[in-house]
Amino acid sequence: MRHPVRKLRRSAYSGSRINPKHFSAGQIKFYLLLLPLAAFMVIPVIMIVNRAFMSLGELHAFPPRIFASEFTFNNFRALFRLSSTTGVPMSRYLLNSVVITILTVILNLAISVTGAYALSKKRFRLKERLFSINQLALMFVPTAVAVPRYIVIVNSGMLNTLFAHILPLVAMPVVLFLIKQFTDQIPDALIEAAVIDGAGDLTIIRRVIIPLTRPALATAAVLSFQLVWGAVEASNNFISDDSLRTLAFYLNAISTNNTVSAAGMTAAASLILFLPNLIIFIFMQSQVMNTMSHSGIK
Repeated sequence: MRHPVRKLRRSAYSGSRINPKHFSAGQIKFYLLLLPLAAFMVIPVIMIVNRAFMSLGELHAFPPRIFASEFTFNNFRALFRLSSTTGVPMSRYLLNSVVITILTVILNLAISVTGAYALSKKRFRLKERLFSINQLALMFVPTAVAVPRYIVIVNSGMLNTLFAHILPLVAMPVVLFLIKQFTDQIPDALIEAAVIDGAGDLTIIRRVIIPLTRPALATAAVLSFQLVWGAVEASNNFISDDSLRTLAFYLNAISTNNTVSAAGMTAAASLILFLPNLIIFIFMQSQVMNTMSHSGIK
């Protein structure tokens, strides 16, 4: 005897989906766990924003305060007032940072995507060893390569030029690794079909590799921007002309030379340096999360 087929009611919560479209009581346990963690992690962001608008008395208060009792723009006024009294205006430092960051990010992406394509889809001797060298470079901290970088900059004639900011950062091992991991997932048949159609390497990179690795490229752009925007090594070691130094160097110099008296300007400077990173990450966070889930990073 056949049992009657019972019609199953479709649940509003799809457990197999990463982002369910509907809310159900089963999700409450996740919110109870994640909301306190999210609140804990967002506290530093709130403090950076609020401290930039605190008075000098609140900045030195103990215990430290998270929220400003009264917002003031005096910290920003003092920062721009100090900039107007120096030989180089802050707008010059800002222009240098924008130009250096844009050029470095573009060159970094161009070099990394072409290198990832060669290491992933091309066949040549020493390919595996070259990729191993790239992985080995991930272990070196900037301090370990400071002297070799200085020797390269001096011998290439880039000392005291804007290119001294760009050259040390145009190749990032982690960016090459991320893009290669995405390029490995592209079927070889797709590349072979493009070759049969008469496409060259540059055409394949432009028409196939770049469109299919956009999440990795977006993540690479975020990582490159964060590294270049806050970098002060080149301004410290390779530049002696103040008009060629960056905004990060200028703002860090204020906080270093005037630790106590310039606490307000330091807080305002921290917010100025932090906001571009936050804005870029907010707009590209979905691409960054997609990259981390498919690149093999745990």
